[in-house]
Order: sequence, then C-alpha cells, then structure tokens
Amino acid sequence: MLARPPRARHRRGLLRRLLPWLAAAAACVATTTATACETTAARCGYLTRPLDPAGSVAGTLGIYYEFYPHSGAGAAAGTLVAAEGGPGYPTTESREDYLALFKPLRQRHDVLLMDNRGTGRSGAIDCEPLQRAPALTREDVGACGRSLGTSATFYSTTLAADDLAAVLDALKVARIDLYGDSYGTYFAQVFALRHADRLRSLVLDGAYALEGPEYAWYPNFAPAMRAKFDRACERSPNCGALPGSSIEHILPALEELRAHPFDTTVSDDAGRPVPLRANASALAIVMFGGSPAYATVRETDAAARAYSAGDRAPLLRLMTESQMSVDSREASRSPAAYSAGLAAAVFCQDPPQVFDLALDTAQRPAALEREFVRLQHSPPSLYAPFTLDEYRGMPPDYVFIDECLDWPSPAAGAPTPPLVPPGAPYPDVPVLVISGELDNMTSIADGEAAASHYPHAHHVVIANSFHVNALPRARSDCGAQLVRYFIAHLVVANEECAARVPPVPLLARFARTSEELDPAQALPGNQADDRLLRETTAALQTSADVLMRAQQNGPGKFVGLRGGSFSVEARGIGYRLTLHEVRWSEDVTVSGHVDFRGTRETVRAALRLQDATGRHGTLSLRWQADDAQTIASLHGRIDGRIVRATAPLY
Repeated sequence: MLARPPRARHRRGLLRRLLPWLAAAAACVATTTATACETTAARCGYLTRPLDPAGSVAGTLGIYYEFYPHSGAGAAAGTLVAAEGGPGYPTTESREDYLALFKPLRQRHDVLLMDNRGTGRSGAIDCEPLQRAPALTREDVGACGRSLGTSATFYSTTLAADDLAAVLDALKVARIDLYGDSYGTYFAQVFALRHADRLRSLVLDGAYALEGPEYAWYPNFAPAMRAKFDRACERSPNCGALPGSSIEHILPALEELRAHPFDTTVSDDAGRPVPLRANASALAIVMFGGSPAYATVRETDAAARAYSAGDRAPLLRLMTESQMSVDSREASRSPAAYSAGLAAAVFCQDPPQVFDLALDTAQRPAALEREFVRLQHSPPSLYAPFTLDEYRGMPPDYVFIDECLDWPSPAAGAPTPPLVPPGAPYPDVPVLVISGELDNMTSIADGEAAASHYPHAHHVVIANSFHVNALPRARSDCGAQLVRYFIAHLVVANEECAARVPPVPLLARFARTSEELDPAQALPGNQADDRLLRETTAALQTSADVLMRAQQNGPGKFVGLRGGSFSVEARGIGYRLTLHEVRWSEDVTVSGHVDFRGTRETVRAALRLQDATGRHGTLSLRWQADDAQTIASLHGRIDGRIVRATAPLY
C-alpha cells in the first residue's frame, strides 16, 4: 500500500458527473515559486493558480509539486507522474512508494509529484468538525460544504487535472507517463480526457470507469465482496473442505447479530477500551470495508463460525479493527496528511448522486427514499447478504449513497465545470489497467469497464490480490514489474506472474482452549503427548496471530486476542515482535520473540509457553510467511519432554 500509517487506507473512488459549464474558462499566466524540499533529490515549488479559472470568484492557490531529475547523463527520456488515491491524500506524502515503483526507470526518466488542490501543501481544506469529530457524519459533511461557500465548487477533479497541465507547462514538460492508483485512476482519466495531447501512456492501478449504468448505487461493490470471500475459501484447504460457500459459513453469525444486536466495550489493538455496537452493520463494515484487507479475508470465515459456536472474541476484534481502519483520517487528524473536507467536496460534486443535488436539502431524503422503494424490487440482491438498511449502517463514506444528502446545492455565481469536455474521445494511447482479484473496492468488473473505453487498453487481473498492486506492500511484485516494463516499452510484458500469486492462507479455526485444536504431527524423537502437542499448535497460532497484527499495524505496542501484550519493532522491511504472556487460546500463554524478514521469507520464533496447569517450556518455530501450504517445524522441551513436530499453520 502507500507510505502512510498502515491503518490508513484508500477510500473508494468517484464516478463521472457532467454539469453545465456556465462560464468559459480563462487562460492563466502561471508564476512559480521555489521552496525547500524534504529531500535533496528533488526541486520543489509552488505554482500560483486561480481558485476559479473563469474569474467569477476571486482568489488563488499555491499548487505544490516535487520534481525529481533523472540520475543519468543526457536528456531525459520522459517524465513519470503519479496521482495519489483518496481523494484527500496528498501525493507527496507517498513519495517513497512512488519513487520505489519508478526506481528502475529513474536513470533516464524525471519524476513529478503534485499535491492536488485542497490536499497536502496545496491549500489543504480544514473543515470542522468534519476533520476531527469522533466519527464522520453526513451532517458534518454538509456543514463543511456550507463553510466553503462559493469556493466549494472549485475543489474538483476537473480543476486539479488542469492544475497538473499548468505545472507541466511551467516546467516545460510536453508529454508524460501517468500512473494513478485508486481515486488516482479517476483523476488520471479526467486528465486523459481533458489533456490527451499530454499523455504518452496511462496506467490505472485499482481502477473504475468514469461512467456506467446505475453507478450511483455502486452495483459492483457487493458482488465483488461476496466473490472475495468465496474465492479465498475455495482455495484454502481447510475452508474449502467445509460444506457450502464462505458466505454460507458467515450467514449464521449474521442472523444471530440481526436477532440479538448488543452494545459492548472491546479493547482496540493497543488495549484501549472502545465502545462497539455489535450488529449486522458492524459485520458489513468488516466485509465491505476490506480493511485491514489481509486480516479480514484471512479470519472472517473462522471468526464467524466461532461466533456461532459461542466464542465472540475473534469477530468482535475484527469489527473493532475494521471500524478503526476504514476511517481515512490520519491519527493526527491533520488536514495536510488527509483532508476530509477535500474528500467530501470531490465526492459530493464530481460523481452522480442517487438524488438530484439541485434539490433543496430538505427535499432530498424523501427523494432518496423513493429511490430506495424502487430499489427494493430491482435488483433485489444489490447489497446481499445484507439488507439495504444494514448496508446504510456503515460509515457514510463507505455507503456512498447517503454521504452528500446535506451538501449544499451549487452556489449561484460559482458554476461547476464539467469533468471532461462534452463528447471528448478517450485518448488513443497505450493504457494498462491492473485489478486485484480480491479487491471489492475497485473490482475486476470496474477495471474491465474502465479498460473498455480506451482503444488500446490491456487489463491484467492479479490473482489473490487486493487493492492497488504496483506499490510496495502489495502481495507480490508482479504489478510493479508489469508497470515498469509497460512504461519502458508501451506493451504488456509476459503476465504469467499475475496468475502465480499464491492464495491467501485462511485460518482454519479459532479455539478457546488448546483441546479444540489438532495436535502437531510428532516426528521421530518426540516425547510429548497429544495434550502437549495441542499446546504447541496453540503457540504456533499465537505467533501467527500477532504477526498478522504487526503486518497491518506496523511498529507499536499491542494486546493479544485474549490477553497479554506484544511490541513490534521495524527491522528493515520486516519486524521483530516481543511477546509477553500473549493468549490466543485461554489456556496457553506465550512469551518470547518472532522475527519476520518479509513476505515469502522464513519466519523464526523463539518462545516460552505455560499452560493452565503450570507446565512450561521453550519452543523454536520456523515457517514460510504468506503461504497457504505452510508446514511449520516445532522443536523444544515442555514439562521436561522433548518436542519434535510439524503442524500446518493455516
């Protein structure tokens, strides 16, 4: 993913909306101002741009950019430009990820990063209480729009795309290779349609089309979510061996949450108490939100089965993690790191809404309800297995259809520009579209729809992968390889790597006690009985569980599923975990160290464990990370007896 705290994630992108342009855009004579850079590798500056290019509203913005010259001798072969997701995130905050993607090309290529208007150093919008309230609400979204007044309409993807063209003019860059991820694919396509002559190539990573039938309802959202869980289960030996699909495994827990919702307090990953309403909508956030992506796919099936069997802890933990993770606002709540106001301005003005934005805000709820009545009949399963009301119980920026109910109508004298010139053709340039097979935010169907508009587009689906696949921390480096080759040669390289990404290793089960687990498989020389071998299995699962949290949270101090604590220290691209009496099952406590060197590398653990009867010992564990077929090796001594065994990790 991107270079931001690991729990922050891309928000779902936008769809096309064309509104009449009531005043002709005027040309702007740009002036640039140099400024200090956070890195010596770049030249940084601001380009002065009018808030309203048509001149009906006064004011200017400083558009911040970073220009990284190529490292080799001679003239540059071209300029690479990255467009960040969100909307609301500044591109330059993710500079390390983009520079890593482009690194093999930088000897001959310059790189340009620009913060879109209203983000980062380009006049980040700071709306209160939207930016810092405990939870995002549609009322705060509306208050933000009212506070922006006539300026709101000028924080659009359209004008941000025009800003990029103006920066290119100021830097005397003729054509670019443009890479966009998530909402950045929306921005990139608007730029492509408005400034086709500036493009050499286009890469859309985690893409969706600018237009489509019923797109205001996000019709691909739920089908992709259901497919994500079912595909992952089918490819997992333990889950796939169970009767029925993954969605069918989860349904009993959903029915119980419907029948018996309740309020509780759950510890967050740092041990702080967090209030939680455990209901169907909380489960919907886990399954639709897709965040934390790996944990929700790895654990939801097993957690739902555990919930139905009376063990609530695993699913309540996932609900808490997801509700915290889907909030795009940074922990600092700094608008320069993520502007909730800019996100609202773009989302409420660029895409189509289910209701007519020209209606008075008092009339919109009734108009929306009429649309809901129509929706009850066609299509009936749009958000299945959740009802429409359960779906609407998610945060507004994941429901999409309610978020902008209170956003003010376009102000008189501040016309909204069309996203693209009416009738503009999609450019005849090489286009690469990349989709993750398990991405329900920008699904395979969305990527296919985006690719279908371009005469020379190629769509690659990367197996068993999530949202955004060319940047660091994707499940494989396949996406990055394809992007680099495509930019260099304008054709898609051998894409066999897209089919070779291994399945997500799903957890077989949660267990309250080690007696519920299968014993590890004894090897020659083993002296441990089945009870001790079950406890070694519990120690192995404890190690895998805390490592999962380390990968999604990064460095810090955290708590175990059923007690104890652990700390995470960054070690290169990996981590060292220090465990203190962590309990994954109720009857086995685990202390010691787990060392993770990176995806697909060998994980090593040196542990001390103690069971409920006081028996204790030491274990050394080894397994290969992120492999559904992993068999871990375990050896040590417990209660004076030699342990030599193997056990499947998942």
